[in-house]
Amino acid sequence: MQLKIMMPKKKHLSAGRAPLILFLCQMISALEVPLDLVQPPTITQQSPKDYIIDPRENIVIQCEAKGKPPPSFSWTRNGTHFDIDKDPLVTMKSGSGTLTVNIMSEGKAETYEGVYQCTARNERGAAISNNIVIRPSRSPLWTKEKLERITLRNGQSLVLPCRPPVGLPPPIIFWMDNSFQRLPQSERVSQGLNGDLYFSNVLPEDTREDYICYARFNHTQTIQQKQPISVKVISVDELNDTIAANLSDTEFYGAKSHRERPPTFLTPEGNASRKEELRGNVLSLECIAEGLPTPIIYWIKEDGTLPINRTFYRNFKKTLQIVQVTEADSGNYQCIAKNALGAIHHIISVTVKASPYWIIAPQNLVLSPGEDGTLICRANGNPKPRISWLLNGVLIEIAPDDPSRKIDGDTIIFSNVQERSSAVYQCNASNEYGYLLANAFVNVLAEPPRIFTSADTLYQVIANRPALLDCAFFGSPLPTIEWFKGAKGSALREDIYVLHENGTLEIPVAQKDSTGTYTCVARNKLGMAKNDIHLEIKDPTRIIKQPEYAVVQRGSTVSFECIVKHDHTLIPTVTWLKDHGELPSDGRFTVDKDHLVVADVSDDDGGTYTCVANTTLDSVSASAVLSVVDVPNPPFDLELTDQLDRSVQLSWTPGDDNNSPITKFIIEYEDAMHEPGLWHHQTEVPGAQTTAQLKLSPYVNYSFRVMAVNSLGRSLPSEASEQYLTKAAEPDKNPTAVEGLGSEPDNLVITWKPLNGFESNGPGLQYKVSWRQKDGDDEWTSMVVADVSKYIVSGTPTFVPYLIKVQALNDAGFAPEPAVVLGHSGEDLPMVAPGNVHVNVVNSTLAEVHWDPVPLKSIRGHLQGYRIYYWKAQSSSTRNRRHIEKKILTFQGSKTRGMLPGLEPFSHYALNVRVVNGKGEGPASPDRVFNTPEGVPSAPSSLKIVNPTLDSLTLEWEPPSHPNGILTEYTLKYQPINSTHELGPLVDLKIPANKTRWTLKNLNFSTRYKFYFYAQTVAGSGSQITEEAITTMDEGKTAMASRQVDIATQGWFIGLMCAVALLILILLIVCFIRRNKGGKYPVKEKEDAHADPEIQPMKEDDGTFGEYSDAEDHKPLKKGSRTPSDRTVKKEDSDDSLVDYGEGVNGQFNEDGSFIGQYSGKKEKEPAEGNESSEAPSPVNAMNSFV
Repeated sequence: MQLKIMMPKKKHLSAGRAPLILFLCQMISALEVPLDLVQPPTITQQSPKDYIIDPRENIVIQCEAKGKPPPSFSWTRNGTHFDIDKDPLVTMKSGSGTLTVNIMSEGKAETYEGVYQCTARNERGAAISNNIVIRPSRSPLWTKEKLERITLRNGQSLVLPCRPPVGLPPPIIFWMDNSFQRLPQSERVSQGLNGDLYFSNVLPEDTREDYICYARFNHTQTIQQKQPISVKVISVDELNDTIAANLSDTEFYGAKSHRERPPTFLTPEGNASRKEELRGNVLSLECIAEGLPTPIIYWIKEDGTLPINRTFYRNFKKTLQIVQVTEADSGNYQCIAKNALGAIHHIISVTVKASPYWIIAPQNLVLSPGEDGTLICRANGNPKPRISWLLNGVLIEIAPDDPSRKIDGDTIIFSNVQERSSAVYQCNASNEYGYLLANAFVNVLAEPPRIFTSADTLYQVIANRPALLDCAFFGSPLPTIEWFKGAKGSALREDIYVLHENGTLEIPVAQKDSTGTYTCVARNKLGMAKNDIHLEIKDPTRIIKQPEYAVVQRGSTVSFECIVKHDHTLIPTVTWLKDHGELPSDGRFTVDKDHLVVADVSDDDGGTYTCVANTTLDSVSASAVLSVVDVPNPPFDLELTDQLDRSVQLSWTPGDDNNSPITKFIIEYEDAMHEPGLWHHQTEVPGAQTTAQLKLSPYVNYSFRVMAVNSLGRSLPSEASEQYLTKAAEPDKNPTAVEGLGSEPDNLVITWKPLNGFESNGPGLQYKVSWRQKDGDDEWTSMVVADVSKYIVSGTPTFVPYLIKVQALNDAGFAPEPAVVLGHSGEDLPMVAPGNVHVNVVNSTLAEVHWDPVPLKSIRGHLQGYRIYYWKAQSSSTRNRRHIEKKILTFQGSKTRGMLPGLEPFSHYALNVRVVNGKGEGPASPDRVFNTPEGVPSAPSSLKIVNPTLDSLTLEWEPPSHPNGILTEYTLKYQPINSTHELGPLVDLKIPANKTRWTLKNLNFSTRYKFYFYAQTVAGSGSQITEEAITTMDEGKTAMASRQVDIATQGWFIGLMCAVALLILILLIVCFIRRNKGGKYPVKEKEDAHADPEIQPMKEDDGTFGEYSDAEDHKPLKKGSRTPSDRTVKKEDSDDSLVDYGEGVNGQFNEDGSFIGQYSGKKEKEPAEGNESSEAPSPVNAMNSFV
């Protein structure tokens, strides 16, 4: 039987009815023969083919193998048997073929150089190792040589040779100085692949005594150094004539000109070269050119492109490297060297060869007796490798014949094998660049199935992920595999399963219903084996609240949240990482159940924070970036360049922007000469700029500092730059704010704002003050004064215009010609009063004043305006002298008229007018008098109702405080108010002006009245004052009130009240009928119906009723309430207006005081809860209110 697997790597089960059976007809390489079964040897470990050893340590040559029975080992050295027992320094490890050569005690490593091969043998065959070439490493010293100093001109090219000794393996080359500091390299100076140091052109700074080439031998950890090379770079211009006469060009390194020149190649030489590399290695191509200016190197591949992911440039693009090179990388590569004077190119033809590599390596065969099989050994290379077969380490051509074996090139075919066919076959593929050797055994066995997976293994899988159930097996012939689910389940038929050839059952997407017991069954003709596997499906772990990106300022606190949801049977562990590593061991980092808190955040805390939730089955993570921001760090390395008299260039290096881009730089300066310690704003530049051209002033000792600004604010200032003192120069400007004003009538005070020290531009700052009369022919008078701000010219005429100029000067010269300013000498008081003053009275409170302007010459100063003094001289009504209080109104400029507001009516006024200049007032004009006409009076000062009786009320008042004329009469209007808030007829009464008391008679008893009272002049009626009062019931009111409670409980009183109620109902019906018939009636009729009987009232203390309260807001009516002067009774003047109490009442009066319009008895307001009178309620009162 042949155990050879014929199916693909994976098999998706179809939805058909065929049972899920794995037909395995050929064993794959992963199928291992159990070690308890007989099998040929297999090499498991061996030393590398090219084995370079350290000569200072023991030599260990490895060779490990397995087999049943355990194999024995033997060695050959250089093709002949190596007798280990005869060499006391060589021992073989027990149960192994590994050799140890003890050369540390005695012996030399060179003695054991050679080619070694190990053989592992048992009764079923022999396996052999590769040929292991043993070579000790070597690190030889440099040969002694005398190196002369190299002298060459500035700009020439130079190559410093290294030529290290040949070592094993080759050394690593680098150049350093005596202080073991690596020499700096650049596009101009670089090290070649051969270790030489190339200079495209030399500069004076290349002069040094210690160019040293070092060779490091890594295998022996040693470093060898070459003798130092001395280089001197000089310029022909530096040579004096004597030296030039004694030196010839040949004494220099080369004789090339140091002038600019196009490129030429230092390596490789010529226009073309060839390069060969083996497949899989790193292809390194190099081009180094000299020239002035320094050439730049470019690379292209002819008829192709450079592989993107495998191409790298090294050594300032002078070296092109392609990793993992393949045959497709063969071709022509062109390097181009270019500078401003020209370009050259070099073509390198690359050929990629290949040592042998496997296409199909032979695999072990396990066959049952009578089966067939094949061994395939297929390799490729450049050139094509030769395939040869060995049997148990012996060429197959000289090995014993086997009728079951047939060789066909790279394939051995087996048919009807028997137990004697078991052996180890070796395949060797070789060409000129190397070889491959592979062992593959043929093992003929007859074994029933075995299952190696432990019984009742439990698999736990996360839902929606693949589930892989193992069933590792062995058998010969190779068994078939079947899977079942459940105790009584049939073979799996569904297409949701994948069966792997190693027996593993895969559920691509495991669901909750995939939970259960699965059975693996293995069968061949020799028997059957089965195994139960248990599967549990768990809910996936999820992060339902992920940490979020955070931007915080340095020093603050940040919190990241990570909330995890998981299967209840799994216990997760939550771990926080920073930049994929552990959190810093710092007390500022606090981790609780769901949060990571970082306090006092620093710059180092910025990065990626990851929350990782792990269970035994899965792991999830979520990350967030923390950006720590702050104001920028201050700039540094301030440098001043291009220093000129009026400008300098400032450059600086920006500090760290602390993760917030710098938007601008602020430059400030300090003048250490004039204002030390005080910094001024100079300019601002954008954040991408690190230089600024600064404008300077002469004679300033400048220092500069720079501050960086980002979105969070301004950095600290940088360190101050070096000081820079600019040269002195004449002033650039003259003083400002020049004025000429006299402080006295005979002087001219010239003032100005002086230049500051920064503006002086040099030492010895002074001012040249010049003046002359504007309207005269005088020459300029000048005076040079010290650094002051004022100069006084004495003896000037009064208020004369002057032309003035002030010019700055210092030790270096004068400022530009200054501007001329107009000024005036001192002012004096005006000499003339305004004339033709007359007054026009506009109304009782306003008058208009006119006057003629005074001559300009008499003003003797700047005209400020005219001022009117006016006062109330005498009252026209009383003709009594009063205290004179003068008022002043000033009219700016040259006005000749003005209005006097706020005058008192019916008054006698006087006024005068004066002209005003900067010095003061002139004389007053003659007084002009005028009278204001009468006006309407103010309201009477008070109104009181005294002595109320049953049918009369007495009114007392005081005249208006401002009669504003001669009072002609008083007007009194009054009307009753009933308990339903209805207003009765309005009575209009005229009272002589000389009266201050009046008694109203024939009033209704126990009735509330409202009074409106105002005074009149010929100009009209004044403001009114209102008041309310109530007439009394009778003389025995007090006693009645005291017995009120007792009477109310008597039967006769109850009957009387019923009769009264009936009477009231009848009266209401009569009133209703009357109102429907009559509608509205004139006020005059109501006035005629109510005469004024003379009845003496009582005081409130004697039983007078209290004040009336409005039904809407329960507020008492206020005494002294006023109505407007037009005698309209408005709600804002009294809580009880005519509009409130009567429907359709216009509330207006004629000129004679009579009321216009009519009122209706219809009630507009409902009474509020409680009584409307302040008096306690009584039945009598209730009855009287309807009378």
